Amino acid sequence: MAKVKKIILDTAEFHPLHKAWLNLAKRLAEEFGAELEVKKEDYLFAIDHGQTDDLGMASLPQLFVELDDGRIVLVLAEYPFDPKTTKPDKDMAYEQAKKKILEIIGQ
Repeated sequence: MAKVKKIILDTAEFHPLHKAWLNLAKRLAEEFGAELEVKKEDYLFAIDHGQTDDLGMASLPQLFVELDDGRIVLVLAEYPFDPKTTKPDKDMAYEQAKKKILEIIGQ
């Protein structure tokens, strides 16, 4: 079973949800007892490890985990919106990210 070494947020401070992404990353790092690394507009990192479009370009922010075996895995590439209110939903983001991390580490 893998262990989470780092939560990595590749973000852009100009993004309207930058603070929401940052709060999510901090919460997950604390919960999993992992280091938090915040990358600022590291598009090469996002292209290498994250979600890209048809042309191979990445959008930011994206959230990743680094495991104790060195693998870097994408956790979340789009912040979820509540379909009823069409507003960003921090609880939904947390639940989706936590579920994905638990799947990644095999719990």
